[in-house]
Amino acid sequence: MCSCGCNTCDTKKALTLNESLAPKQILSGGLKYHMDNNRPLTEHVYRAGSSNYFNLWAEARSLYSRQILEITNEDDLAILNETDLGHFGVIYEIEIGDQVKASKEYGGLSGEVVDVRGSFIVVKTKEGNQSYHESDLKVLNKEGKKVPLDFIIEDEYLDLNESIDEAKKKKSQKKDPPIGKPMRDTSGGKAYKVYVRDPKTKRIKTVRFGSGGLRAKINDSKARSAFAKRHKCSTRNDRTKASYWSCRLPRYAKLLGLKSNFSGFW
Repeated sequence: MCSCGCNTCDTKKALTLNESLAPKQILSGGLKYHMDNNRPLTEHVYRAGSSNYFNLWAEARSLYSRQILEITNEDDLAILNETDLGHFGVIYEIEIGDQVKASKEYGGLSGEVVDVRGSFIVVKTKEGNQSYHESDLKVLNKEGKKVPLDFIIEDEYLDLNESIDEAKKKKSQKKDPPIGKPMRDTSGGKAYKVYVRDPKTKRIKTVRFGSGGLRAKINDSKARSAFAKRHKCSTRNDRTKASYWSCRLPRYAKLLGLKSNFSGFW
């Protein structure tokens, strides 16, 4: 029986600790609060983007991966299984004069940075000047900065033969679109759009999704259930497809100016 008496609520706990593997005392105050109040991680107690926000996701991810923490909320599971939220990486601010080495797939050449064009680096190697994306370079003898991973912001590709002045002018005229953040689509084709990176082509593409007729049904549990079943939302994991974003529309309600008290699948 649910607490409100409607007999339709999901009474399963969002977070459950396997205390045979670890005591509750190991939990941080934030994660303990979520567990005690049956509050999904996507209804985060900390401000999004804060240190506590990223640390709590990292803690939950670590416990979940070791099967110490059981998570039943579909939205939480989607974040843990489909994104890098809760992981950390090391970034290097590459500057002219730094010694770098390219990854093996790009020849493994090493040399000195002679030009920096946004995310693209020109390196003087024994085979002449070579252009690389910063992600394909390892910086030698330099300490990096630990940063949380979330959505990746892409830079547009630059031509090595393009002058520095031309590159700077183009960069100032056109900013990169926000990746993974749905917005309203004013083109008239669909209700919403989102920019994503195609893992095959490595380029940014626009995914349009949603229709105006469904907006008012986000808070209708029967409509959500029917939509999720009809579109097989639990199997939609490809971020480059409209079905992925349509199934997760309530999660991005605030970004789209919609009112929703639900953050999972439809």
